[in-house]
Amino acid sequence: MTFDIRAARDWAAAHEDEMLDDLRALVECETPSDDRRALADGLALVREWITERLGVPGRAEQVEGGPHGDALVLEYGHGGAPTLILGHYDTVWPVGTLKEIPFQRDGDVLRGPGVFDMKAGLVQGVWALRAFDALGVTRPPVRLVINGDEEIGSPASRETIEAACADAAKVLVLEPSVDGRVKTARKGIGGFEIELTGVEAHAGLDPTAGASAVNALARVVLRLAEAADLSVGTSVNVGIVSGGTRRNVTAGHAHASVEVRVSTLAEAARVDALMAGLDPGDARVTVTASGDWRRPVMDRTPAIAALFTRARDLAAPLLSLEEASVGGASDGNFAAATGRPVLDGLGAVGAGAHARDEHATVSGMIERCALTAALVADA
Repeated sequence: MTFDIRAARDWAAAHEDEMLDDLRALVECETPSDDRRALADGLALVREWITERLGVPGRAEQVEGGPHGDALVLEYGHGGAPTLILGHYDTVWPVGTLKEIPFQRDGDVLRGPGVFDMKAGLVQGVWALRAFDALGVTRPPVRLVINGDEEIGSPASRETIEAACADAAKVLVLEPSVDGRVKTARKGIGGFEIELTGVEAHAGLDPTAGASAVNALARVVLRLAEAADLSVGTSVNVGIVSGGTRRNVTAGHAHASVEVRVSTLAEAARVDALMAGLDPGDARVTVTASGDWRRPVMDRTPAIAALFTRARDLAAPLLSLEEASVGGASDGNFAAATGRPVLDGLGAVGAGAHARDEHATVSGMIERCALTAALVADA
């Protein structure tokens, strides 16, 4: 039986109240990324909720997150390469925010901590999978990966995400949209620590005896600033600097903490070369740069472009789907780096991620639920 996206939309609309009840339950279970106990309660709720809505999975694995939230891997269906659906249950909001910003509906607008980023997306994804049984369509194989450390860079769940991508046909990411647009490219994010070691001496008695690590750092900072190229999407931010011990001592040590964002793999390679060849300008000062790309570039590859084109065609009976390239990163970056076709930003329609005016729309939930279902069906 052919999947009918309009029928899926109508079915989701008929179950709007139930979807919103589910969203309320998730939002009212606060899950900040740095609260291990709250995350454990949140994941227990998510796991029970998904099982109630979709049935017992063919495979279920809870991956230990150490000091961070655990990740949940659930598989439904058999045969063929699965569609991987990525989501996260952690938020940036501390426990207690709910008292200040309670879950509420005002017409088409939904508010509450984490409603936009990204608990509405989780609800949309699960109800998209429910649509198959309701419409009498066989659900293709699906793998869900839901983690609790996305907002802090997914340090514990990255390997789980990458492994889940290995045999996936495509990856659908339930992060919120950009004004309704899905995301086909994201910047890579690198974090680097620069250490400089000079020669200490009395700065007044013998100004030439020492080699200032602080002076060398000043040269390095200027070189880093010059390396930014916003015309190709490369930003370089020296966010923290420190060094020296006293005003009358030539600084023997200096440090800088740097964040770099790039739009292409070529720019990432250029930055790597820059970090490896930093010149302190004084042979007596040594400089080392450590760090890595915490989020690799999500480039708009031909496979990603083709997946977007297909999504746009599938969405046409409901809406005119557009795409966006964004500076922020998500777990979609990790998925794209494995070579899988990725479509990000399939989650909530609204605005205000990480802001107190965070909100999602009911109409967006209904439409995106149907679109996600159509993409899963398009195996």
